[in-house]
Amino acid sequence: MRQPSVIARRVAAATVTLVLAAGAAACGPEDSKGGDSGSGAEGTPQKGGTLTVLNRNTQQDFDPARLYTSGGGNIPSLVFRTLTTRNREDGADGAQVVPDLATDLGKPNKDATVWTYTLKEGLKYEDGTAITSADIKYGIERSFAPELSGGAPYLRDWLIGGADYQGPYKDKKGLDSIEVPDDRTIVFRLNKPEGEFPFLATQTQTTPVPKAKDTGTKYEEHPVSSGPYKVVTNENDGERLVLERNPHWSAKTDEERKAYPDRIDVRSGLDAAVINQRLSASQGPDAAAVTTDTNLGPAELAKVSSDKKLAARVGTGHFGYTNYIAFNPKVKPFDNPKVRQAISYAVDRSSVINAAGGSSLAEPATTFLPERDSFGHAPYDHFPAGKTGDAAKAKELLKEAGYDKGLTVTLTHSNAKDFETSPEIATALQAALKKAGITVKLQGLEDNDYSDTIHDAKKEPGFFLAHWGADWPSGGPFLAPIFDGRQIVKNGANYNTSFLNDPEVNQEIDEINKLTDLKAAAARWGALDKKIGEKALTVPLFHPVYKRLYGQDVKSIVISDWTGVLDVSQVAVK
Repeated sequence: MRQPSVIARRVAAATVTLVLAAGAAACGPEDSKGGDSGSGAEGTPQKGGTLTVLNRNTQQDFDPARLYTSGGGNIPSLVFRTLTTRNREDGADGAQVVPDLATDLGKPNKDATVWTYTLKEGLKYEDGTAITSADIKYGIERSFAPELSGGAPYLRDWLIGGADYQGPYKDKKGLDSIEVPDDRTIVFRLNKPEGEFPFLATQTQTTPVPKAKDTGTKYEEHPVSSGPYKVVTNENDGERLVLERNPHWSAKTDEERKAYPDRIDVRSGLDAAVINQRLSASQGPDAAAVTTDTNLGPAELAKVSSDKKLAARVGTGHFGYTNYIAFNPKVKPFDNPKVRQAISYAVDRSSVINAAGGSSLAEPATTFLPERDSFGHAPYDHFPAGKTGDAAKAKELLKEAGYDKGLTVTLTHSNAKDFETSPEIATALQAALKKAGITVKLQGLEDNDYSDTIHDAKKEPGFFLAHWGADWPSGGPFLAPIFDGRQIVKNGANYNTSFLNDPEVNQEIDEINKLTDLKAAAARWGALDKKIGEKALTVPLFHPVYKRLYGQDVKSIVISDWTGVLDVSQVAVK
């Protein structure tokens, strides 16, 4: 994911949406069930009632073409079904991809350049009409229209002819690389092997859209539901979203969504402190409320932890996400590997963890890939500095680099109070590096300016804080955008901030992408991460931990290693 809030933000800032994004997404929860026997999570879930969702970020662009999610998103996946989806289970089991509209994960040809899907029988929209493969083809094609931009870019990159296609409003012929030989079959022809296509098929762009009901940019106001709920209210571009049951959805065709509540009332644009206060008090409708995008902060967590009843209503999860220091080797002195190594040794991860809110909200990282099997995590620490840094080793390397009298550098960070790339983290690093003879000047930028600066190949600083979240739980969307030299963007949003263009790395990415055995691919991603880590192009700092309150009447808490947050498709309120 391009940034955490995409998925939730488009992610993950998770919700992904993301997602994560609008969207939200996850990695292995410590206590995914939340609390004890006194928790609302206990008891037999029943159908009925209204689930209230209290969020900061509005659910904007509620159109499957425009959403950037992980695993179909959280709120979006209540309305939009996709070819495949995430497994709605706790922990590691939840990091698996499973069929949704399709009967299986897709059938690849020998080199994974052609994928064929067969739809389940009996699939229907909210108006009772049948869902067809032609509707999925059309839904994907409209996501290429410039006026409906914002979704995940993979289909544009992977489908033959995708790079130049402008959508069905301008090109009614459609994409030849998507074939629909009959109402239940859809075939995708790719321009390169992609063994992880089943993961991509979880994105909302594979949601069926009936052409006759497409209203273009107004479709988001009342998208036609293929999921258990339909939209009855969409106010102020997603600020208030009310969902009610889709009478034509059948649980017989959907093993993943439980759809317990009769009604989902999403209220967004709220202050984080207000959300946590309302969930804590759990009065009236708030007793049956959750949040999909608001964590407990350090101070709030301390208060909650001292109250057993409140602590029992905290769900814990991990999103596949890494906060790190990024170097631009084109900028001196970061062109010298020994300088980068020195900084790697000088970092005091204990102080960084404290700045991020403490060990309950952040876990130290020495690998770029998150510490989950689904990503192929391979343990390594190429520059072992212990918990508090190794200033002596850092000074030794600086001397070898020609800076025996020390070094002065500028660290760019965001001014946003996000406990990730914010002043607190930057200040902790500044203090640690000073012990190694490195004077750090801090350059704080407002959030939008920060994002634009670090992702602009022409303006990118030499030393800055960054983060990356997964579009799905695999090493592919984690390593390729950051380290594949062919993904360097000179005029646009560039995420390969180290400008690495190593033929061996590029070739290994291609070889792994050919694999349809996801376990075998995961092992290769882990090995590649370890190899890239030797180059000291980044300094992994920590992986976030999500702690979120839910109302006292909420039952059936599921937090997977895919999203890291409570899955609203599983929640009951009676």
